[in-house]
Amino acid sequence: TVTLVSTTSMPTPHGVADRVQVATAAEMAHAVLGRADDLDVIVMAAAVADFRPAQAASGKIKKDAGPPDIELEPTVDILAALGQAKRPGQVLVGFAAETSDVRHHALGKLERKRADLIVANDVAAPGVGFEHDTNAVTIFGTGGFEVAVPLSEKHEVARAVLDAIMITRTTRLPEESP
Repeated sequence: TVTLVSTTSMPTPHGVADRVQVATAAEMAHAVLGRADDLDVIVMAAAVADFRPAQAASGKIKKDAGPPDIELEPTVDILAALGQAKRPGQVLVGFAAETSDVRHHALGKLERKRADLIVANDVAAPGVGFEHDTNAVTIFGTGGFEVAVPLSEKHEVARAVLDAIMITRTTRLPEESP
């Protein structure tokens, strides 16, 4: 059974049993963290903002007062919260859109967030990442797992991520398996 938590207005893909529409990082955190205990696999592909304004303006901000000072505060790090609460047998997949030293940043994120897999890409490379129908990624996992996916259609990248999830689930130690 697939649950999709999304901010987009794109049609719900075939096979999704439950769609939860959210508009903010806080709503996404609430929706995902509130369901996490019941999920066997969590794929966190959303590019959630790291910061938000500390206070929202109650009305229009006028130009004649000059540019306002905007204080930012961090949003909930959903992937890190999921990693801290991860139960045995659950697989947690995160994503890392990078512009330099992809391997280093991805492996650091894998460890810090307590994820099982990190799907990393160099979004500065041609045809990769946002606003393209193609992507090239490296999937890093615990225990030295690493799979490079060359520039491909995004559905092929998704298939490689699902394959990595299945490998991760089947190679768990017996006491870690659900």
